[in-house]
Amino acid sequence: MPSSHLSLHYHLIFGTKNREPWIASAWRDRLHAYLGGVIREMDGVPEAVGGMAEHVHLLVGLKATHRLSDVLRDLKRASSEWVHVNIPLPAFVWQEGYAAYTVSASSREDVAAYIARQEEHHRKRTFREEYIAFLRKSGAEFNERYLD
Repeated sequence: MPSSHLSLHYHLIFGTKNREPWIASAWRDRLHAYLGGVIREMDGVPEAVGGMAEHVHLLVGLKATHRLSDVLRDLKRASSEWVHVNIPLPAFVWQEGYAAYTVSASSREDVAAYIARQEEHHRKRTFREEYIAFLRKSGAEFNERYLD
């Protein structure tokens, strides 16, 4: 084949350290917009960004040249600095880990809709419950004692 054709979409999830509810509704949309901007600066495509007081979800399109761990590291670093400077909330920090799931082109709209409905969704389920459900559905190996 003379050229490469890719469709690389990821659902990224990460939370605040110790699940502290630091992301106030008063500035949450600004943080989400900033996260999308960081992805664009990395030459990725932010397709959806949402979340709650203690976590965020992103649906992003990336290139084959992106290293997922580098994207997450740089995204967390930049957004932490943004919070420290613009809110300011010096104690703000993201948890060390993250979840990343590949998303098929046919599922992108469903994932984007899920991300958009975070407030509604979390009236019924905690972040921990949601995270464990994602881990189980994906078949990822995990030990619940290391999730807190």
